[in-house]
Amino acid sequence: MLSRNRARPALFAAVAAVAGLVLAGLPATVSHAADQESCRPDGLYKTPGADVPYCAVYDAEGREKMGADHQRRVIGYFTGWRTGKDGTPAYLAPDIPWDKVTHLNYAFAHIDGSNKISVGADGATNAATGTTWPGVSGAEMDPEFSYKGHFNLLNKFKKQHPNVKTLISVGGWAETGGYFADDGTRVNSGGFYSMATNADGSVNQAGIDTFANSAVDFIRKYGFNGVDIDYEYPTTMKDAGNPLDWSLSNARRAGLVKGYAALMKSLREKLDRAGAADGKHYLLSVAAPSSGYLLRGMETFQVQKYLDYVNIMSYDLHGAWNEYVGPNASLFDDGKDAELAAAGVYSTSQYGGIGYLNTDWSYHYFRGSMPAGRINIGLPYYTRGFKNVTGGTDGLWGKASSTTCPAGSGLTKCGDGAVGIDNLWHDLDTNGKESPAGSNPMWHAKNLEKGVVGDYVTEYGFPADTRLTGTYARKYDSTLVAPWLWNAEKKVFLSTEDEQSVNAKADYVVENGIGGTMVWELAGDYGWNAAKGQYEPGSTLTTAMYEKFKSASPYGAKRSTIDLPSQALNIDVEFGQFPLGDSNYPISPKLKITNNTSATLPGGTEFRFDYGTSAPGNAKDQSGWGTSVIRSDHTGSNVGGLKGDYHRVSLKLPSWQTLAPGASVELDFVYYLPVSTPSNWTVTFGGTTYALAGDLARGTSVVEPGGGSPSPSPTPSEGTGSCTTPAWSASTEYGGGSTVSHKGHSWKAKWWTKGEEPGTTGEWGVWQDLGAC
Repeated sequence: MLSRNRARPALFAAVAAVAGLVLAGLPATVSHAADQESCRPDGLYKTPGADVPYCAVYDAEGREKMGADHQRRVIGYFTGWRTGKDGTPAYLAPDIPWDKVTHLNYAFAHIDGSNKISVGADGATNAATGTTWPGVSGAEMDPEFSYKGHFNLLNKFKKQHPNVKTLISVGGWAETGGYFADDGTRVNSGGFYSMATNADGSVNQAGIDTFANSAVDFIRKYGFNGVDIDYEYPTTMKDAGNPLDWSLSNARRAGLVKGYAALMKSLREKLDRAGAADGKHYLLSVAAPSSGYLLRGMETFQVQKYLDYVNIMSYDLHGAWNEYVGPNASLFDDGKDAELAAAGVYSTSQYGGIGYLNTDWSYHYFRGSMPAGRINIGLPYYTRGFKNVTGGTDGLWGKASSTTCPAGSGLTKCGDGAVGIDNLWHDLDTNGKESPAGSNPMWHAKNLEKGVVGDYVTEYGFPADTRLTGTYARKYDSTLVAPWLWNAEKKVFLSTEDEQSVNAKADYVVENGIGGTMVWELAGDYGWNAAKGQYEPGSTLTTAMYEKFKSASPYGAKRSTIDLPSQALNIDVEFGQFPLGDSNYPISPKLKITNNTSATLPGGTEFRFDYGTSAPGNAKDQSGWGTSVIRSDHTGSNVGGLKGDYHRVSLKLPSWQTLAPGASVELDFVYYLPVSTPSNWTVTFGGTTYALAGDLARGTSVVEPGGGSPSPSPTPSEGTGSCTTPAWSASTEYGGGSTVSHKGHSWKAKWWTKGEEPGTTGEWGVWQDLGAC
């Protein structure tokens, strides 16, 4: 079984253009749809009927334009709660290293009780829109804007740094299933869980539409360049995400993935239509889990086509939610991960010895369905840590067992998390007690390493004469690319990041053509104050990444590593009917192939596709299609990193079976570690090889077999009036394969839909026209 791993526990409980900026320097032809298509990133979904101005953000290769000295992204989360109003150090917009970052995600907005995006009621105490900081240099409000707070300052500084884009991030660990009211109490409203998914597991399209419409209004009002969704987590695994949400998430988990996909599709389409109207391209991203346990319950992460890019939360891979002592965010596996070893991952042959709690594994998971440049790896600017550690090497891969767990954690057995001076942020459990986690900003960890008690400790409840016990010796594992502090006297292990690890991760980004990095959160970065002899909030790590990236080669803009045919067919492929949660091992979906062309596919028709090396090259089918892996870019364990991106698979329609126009066939598919949606499909019959339209690849045109142009959908007419299928209804949900009648024609749904009128969804939309009736 895959080992259980939770992400983002108690710690997280606690313009290129501003609105109205014109698109400067673009040729007049960018207003034409054909020219805009030349800038669309490889694999990005295009909303039917919307002339999306991709060239406002992307160049002719589909790469994001971020300024001459920003060849890769540096995305920083900027949080709304480090205001200084509680007596602890503030981190405000003037503190952001604006010349070093490319994007800023404001954390967090939430979903209110009416399914709309919100940051709370306006007023002087609202940090986002109302707070001011009199006397703080650089925090003077810009009178151009009708609102104050962080949003005013973000737009003020964007005027000075017009290449930096801002996104509003919605959700987070604490506000995925509810939100904090203005008085600080948590409202268990349902959040993402109920907004996107009904109690019976069906898609809540009405809630989704309300939210998506409000998100468009919100970014227009406050000058954001896009929306970042931090939904933790739409997975079918039981007891995932915040324990406060389990009563909601567990009951709905059979429908969470479907609701997530519907949410992201609606957001993409509404942002595209708004962007077409506004003359700009609005960004859509997500913070995605990196744990193989959580991703196993997210099927094949079917939302990536709607995203400009994905930000991987490649941290919280080890922490005090269990007893296994390991790095917070190692880059690679070393074959010794104690949690994976206990689960038999290294000893079970079907896993191929692949360890899946590291950044490299999660990158390759997403690389299976996206170009490298549409992926950003995550780095933590905070620590995780344990006390009373036994075994291991300087604590690494040891154990720290505890007989008690934080109140409200939902856990019955957990690790012995570090507390006190080794847990500076003092996040509280639901009983108001310190939640042991070893969570510190990296600047505090650097002071521990140096043996310094910073003058700020009094602001966190420590006496001025606080003394450190023992020595915090820095350790580093070059295979893992992971530093940590080890206090042998206290038996304390604190997982850290510093210049050595961040530089190594930046090199990894450059060498693999990855889009860039995302950091949680900017306030944890450090700088040395020589006058005080201590580390304080700074920009050392962010600057290190900027220096690595500023002269790097352009990022990888193509998904496929082979040349695909320029002609594509409208043959739909879908992995679905995944068993629920813990029953989904081995991972055994059904692969459904639907022929939406005008030709019958003969027996022997060959399909080929790639899946990511996050799973070993031993996928197979159990339906007699002769599935075989014909090329593997990686074999063996992943100690030190996976060596390539794809396994290429071949399968053939049985010789005795044909696939008529409009018909579907299913086969049982099996693989052993999570992969994102297989991609780079080809189909070969009649001596010709085609790509598939669903891959949304740049440079392909959709044709009918034989090389002709696609048959246009007939213009709906009144027909003969003899339709026998039920009439289409805007309020009815239709599953894939459902047929309806509308305006004298019969229509077939290619996938789940609700509220999309037949005849309006375009040639590659959900409704296939079966002709007049």
